[in-house]
Amino acid sequence: MTALLFREDPYLREAPARVTGHTPEGGIVLDRSVFYPTGGGQPGDSGLLVWDGIEMPIATTVKGEGGAVVLVPAEPMPLPGTGTHVMQYLDWERRHRHMRVHTALHLLSVVVPLPVTGGAITSEKGRLDFDMPEAPADRDIIEEALQLLIERDLPVSETWVTDAVLEATPELVKTMSVKPPRGQGRVRLVRIGKGGDQVDLQPCGGTHVARTGEIGAIRLGKIEKKGRQNRRLNVILDS
Repeated sequence: MTALLFREDPYLREAPARVTGHTPEGGIVLDRSVFYPTGGGQPGDSGLLVWDGIEMPIATTVKGEGGAVVLVPAEPMPLPGTGTHVMQYLDWERRHRHMRVHTALHLLSVVVPLPVTGGAITSEKGRLDFDMPEAPADRDIIEEALQLLIERDLPVSETWVTDAVLEATPELVKTMSVKPPRGQGRVRLVRIGKGGDQVDLQPCGGTHVARTGEIGAIRLGKIEKKGRQNRRLNVILDS
């Protein structure tokens, strides 16, 4: 199992690690990872792996078996052997944009309090699909409410609850298509705001900014019809 350094500190940009194995497809497994693996609509991280004067570009990161995090090289080249000590360098600008978009989507689910049927994140924009038979009457109201939540500069934190607590409070789960992982004894919740200023609390395994003000200016993109009951809302980073 890979130690998830990005979970302990999503702002960590580099860290040493040791190679513990390889996948049949040519991926690299480390004992600890600053690279987030694809999951929950958030893309896997990219960056650089360095050892013995060799630099290997990493195209993406995925989940492997048994809790492993697998780094996928951007191009064919000899892999570092098992036991090799390496330095991992995150493509921080890309990751930080993922964090900003991901947090903005949490706020969008607050502004539009309907069940979420799907979602995806890129470094430029994100989208949520809602169980929404009719398109919203005024998109400007949604955009304004979203920007106001961002400008409140609310703190973003995490807490953990047991599987039993989550089962007893199913209203915490907003996503219809992706269910939180169970069977490990506990589930991570991401909280936005605190005390009387709390606006959101939901299960999530992704990376987020520390405060909503860090998201910056956003725009609501086009609203698309995706089936009889679904509407897709896009959120775009302005910079």
